[in-house]
Amino acid sequence: MEKELLKPGPVLDRQGRPNPGYSRKSTLVYERRAIRAMPWRIKEWDFYQVSDKRLCLQFTIGHAAYAGQVSLMLFDFVKGEKLLDLSKILALPFGSLHMPENTECDHRLVYDRGGVFMSFEAKGKERILTCRWDQVEASVRLVRKNPDSLVINLPFDESPHAFYYNHKINCMTAEGCVKDGQREWHFEKECSFGILDWGRGVWPFHNEWYWSNGTGYVDGEMFGFNLGCGFGNTDTASENMLFYQGKSHKLGKVEFILGKEYMEPWHLKDREGRLDLVLTPLYDRTTKTKLLWVDNCCHQMFGSFCGKAVLDDGTQLAVKDVISFAEHAVNNW
Repeated sequence: MEKELLKPGPVLDRQGRPNPGYSRKSTLVYERRAIRAMPWRIKEWDFYQVSDKRLCLQFTIGHAAYAGQVSLMLFDFVKGEKLLDLSKILALPFGSLHMPENTECDHRLVYDRGGVFMSFEAKGKERILTCRWDQVEASVRLVRKNPDSLVINLPFDESPHAFYYNHKINCMTAEGCVKDGQREWHFEKECSFGILDWGRGVWPFHNEWYWSNGTGYVDGEMFGFNLGCGFGNTDTASENMLFYQGKSHKLGKVEFILGKEYMEPWHLKDREGRLDLVLTPLYDRTTKTKLLWVDNCCHQMFGSFCGKAVLDDGTQLAVKDVISFAEHAVNNW
């Protein structure tokens, strides 16, 4: 039985334990000062991804308290070619990044040090992403097309004070440009989409997850999905949801079925027969991080999704060639 959080309340109770469940907007209030854990166990990140049928651009500002990262990556997943890969590791940032405590309120997150400038500005339905890094300049405008999103607040079995408060927003159109000297890449709003992965929490040192998120068009209408497992104890709430014609449709638990190799087709299906998607990968964007005791590896597979999705009212959608990703991550952090 999944619990939908409909009334305002805190992410953590007075004992620092999570109030578990899911919602379709920022119903709960996150306060960093309410966390009952050592400062170096706190993790906070804002991750934006912009993609069309060929290019993917990623912005990250985040930290695991004892180590942080600011990064910009651009790649062509059809050619399997990395075009830009800029990353700055931050030693002992703790709370110095001033990460926002609510992603739906108007705010601006800025990193501006050592010749690296990155800004995430949220105002109403729009988000402006800006970066200047050496000779690289990037500017992207995202516009939300769906008032609903996916928010989860989950406990971990390893500790009563461990939690994952996560907000994912897709169904955003995107337009913008990236410049690197004489080279330019453009994202047109008719065929480009944006995703926000906004995470706050205290995690166990070792964890493993699967995640998939995408936006495209089905029968001329904007269609989106967020699917995942491994993010804490999902008995109270899973992060599986469909979006269509401006409405959200909650799913139960979803399985990620892989072959022997990452480039083989991935099968994503739920237990109630409402979701059956196959991802045919084109590109494996593998990232590995080793720093002190941090040892993370993620395979983010880009390709085409086909299959079916069933809405709350029983309407069945035929999903054809929605270009997006699914990933598998194993982290020690």
